[in-house]
Amino acid sequence: MIFEDYYSNLLHHCALCPRQCHADRFSSKLGYCNTGAVFPVSSICLHHGEEPVISGKRGICNIFFSHCNLQCRYCQNYQISSNVIGVGPIVLELEEIITQLEVHLKNKITRIGFVSPSHVLPQVEIIMKRLRERNWNPVFVYNTNGYDRSEQIRSLEGRIQVYLPDLKYTDGSVSKAYSDAADYPFYAKEAIKEMFRQKGSEIILDEQGEILSGLIIRHLVIPGQVENSIACLRFIAEELSPDVSVSLMSQYHPVPATIKHRCLGRTLNKEEYAQVRHELEKLGMQNGWIQELESSAYYFPDFNRPHPFEEKNHHGGRGEHGE
Repeated sequence: MIFEDYYSNLLHHCALCPRQCHADRFSSKLGYCNTGAVFPVSSICLHHGEEPVISGKRGICNIFFSHCNLQCRYCQNYQISSNVIGVGPIVLELEEIITQLEVHLKNKITRIGFVSPSHVLPQVEIIMKRLRERNWNPVFVYNTNGYDRSEQIRSLEGRIQVYLPDLKYTDGSVSKAYSDAADYPFYAKEAIKEMFRQKGSEIILDEQGEILSGLIIRHLVIPGQVENSIACLRFIAEELSPDVSVSLMSQYHPVPATIKHRCLGRTLNKEEYAQVRHELEKLGMQNGWIQELESSAYYFPDFNRPHPFEEKNHHGGRGEHGE
């Protein structure tokens, strides 16, 4: 088996993410993410809805992994992210994955994104290794929920060109209630600090204005959690740098599991978003993008379709990296 050649110890005693289940993923006794020693890929598709420097003119080829080390109650990718056995995963063979990626690379797509990779880091590394063995050198984008161990991020230095983490919470009680991870703030902050150590605040672009290297931190404003959003922005500005590129997102949309929730059962309102945007300006954070408030109508995917997302980009530009 391919994993035994490269990363068997990591998967036999899995401590890849902060859960550190120490599960043997070659056995039937799996850990929190319920993911074995397989390539659980739900979709490989061209995506135009990322930040402008990431999508570019041609789009980015995203690999959407199934299951997740977080279980956010409001996850828009709930069709594939649930850790219930039998939900979400479509297991592909490595060669099939590489074949699909090569089709996009031959069509001059220069970026490959790993979406929700924290629980499948060995699989990510094997995909990168195999592509480089075939003389493909795309820009790899690590699109993570932020619930990562800093040690694992450090191990990726020099091989991941772009880090695209979420910073969801700074309040452990909120992260426990909404994502089943009371320690999310600690681990996300440490992981993002390591990404910042590697990349700094500068984004390097090519002649077409498309990203070659850098760090972009995403923050989704959740209804009823303005103070959490403000605290996240303050962490970035005060503990990293106000020059870090931030993607402020208003695309929150209720999912079936949250319809009856007092806060999560609605979209973001104008006043909430205005408060967070005001804090962004107050902190002098000028690099990045702000989504239009109406974005919730455009970013709701359906993974039962060949292309899960709308082919639209609704990130409003601001700062030197904006549109």
